[in-house]
Amino acid sequence: MRAPPDGELIDRALVLRFDGPGSSTGENIVEYHCHGGRGVVEALLGVLTSLPGMRLAEPGEFTRRAFANGRIDLTEAEGLADLLEAETQAQRKAALFAAEGGIRRQVAQWSAAVIGLSAQAEAAIDYVGDEDETALDLSQLQAEAGRVASELEDWLAKPRVERLKDGVRVVAAGPPNTGKSSLINALCESDRAIVTEIAGTTRDVIEIPISHLGLPFLLIDTAGMRETGDVVERIGVEKAEAEARRSDILLWLGDPANVPDHAQAILVHARADIVGREEAPVGSCLVSAVTGAGLTALWAQLHAKALSLLPAESQAALNLRQADCLVRCRNELASATTNGDVAVVAHHLSEARVALDRLTGRSGVEEMLDALFGRFCLGK
Repeated sequence: MRAPPDGELIDRALVLRFDGPGSSTGENIVEYHCHGGRGVVEALLGVLTSLPGMRLAEPGEFTRRAFANGRIDLTEAEGLADLLEAETQAQRKAALFAAEGGIRRQVAQWSAAVIGLSAQAEAAIDYVGDEDETALDLSQLQAEAGRVASELEDWLAKPRVERLKDGVRVVAAGPPNTGKSSLINALCESDRAIVTEIAGTTRDVIEIPISHLGLPFLLIDTAGMRETGDVVERIGVEKAEAEARRSDILLWLGDPANVPDHAQAILVHARADIVGREEAPVGSCLVSAVTGAGLTALWAQLHAKALSLLPAESQAALNLRQADCLVRCRNELASATTNGDVAVVAHHLSEARVALDRLTGRSGVEEMLDALFGRFCLGK
């Protein structure tokens, strides 16, 4: 590569040409594979951007061009954005599944089914006089719409991708001085929470995101739960109670008889290194943050519960936007099964198609495209 006008050598590089529409964006593309030194890259970009009509790409522009040119759909673009931000192996695998079209292929099956049903209903309306061609068994059509709606319901019941991105919320809760902060520090192998002999030391919620054996967790330390006249401590107690309610997994370090009603609670008998606490109540996990005893067994329980809350590796995980589109589609299909007027049924089927088109980005998504592609690095 040489710089005009005097032909000064910039670097010896490999230049590859990709012709559209088979390229990654569907357009004609040229790639420069040069050495990665900052001086080399800056010199090359300086020459290229000095040419007429040449500029640096905006964040996410190549992916947006691929979307606009039909090379990928919106679910694949979202998967690629998640892949760029993945910090754990579980996040990477789920994002890669979406980026490679796992969700798109499933949506294509639903779209084909809904389009077929919609076509039958529309034909029955538009060609009423030609019964041989357009005779419609409305009950059979509604039964098929109900089957698709049921399949969508099954997908909506599966774990969402948000837990993979944000981490499984693990809250340590219980009365003051039961070892909550010490346990959180031991689990994250870092002194993130203040530990003292004084009851009520923890006044606020402390969140610590970590990855353990490829799974994302958000470890949360909370104030000790007790009656108190201290205004500040009372606020901390209220926050602790709220965190316990919204937790995915609750680590309860208090009396087992007082454990809050929670579907994923783990009873923890902490401070097992203290004389008199060597034996744990039945059903409790014996743990010492000082010696490390029981931490491996506790992590095993956390992993077992987390795996039941997270999407399986081979399972597509919907995000909130995608799930909302499926909810709309399911609702329209359900409505199509409860009305005897073919025109009304056709309307609901048409709306179901629109919902699926919004999911893949075929319609009605302009308002969120800038936000999505803005998550990408420069030019990606």
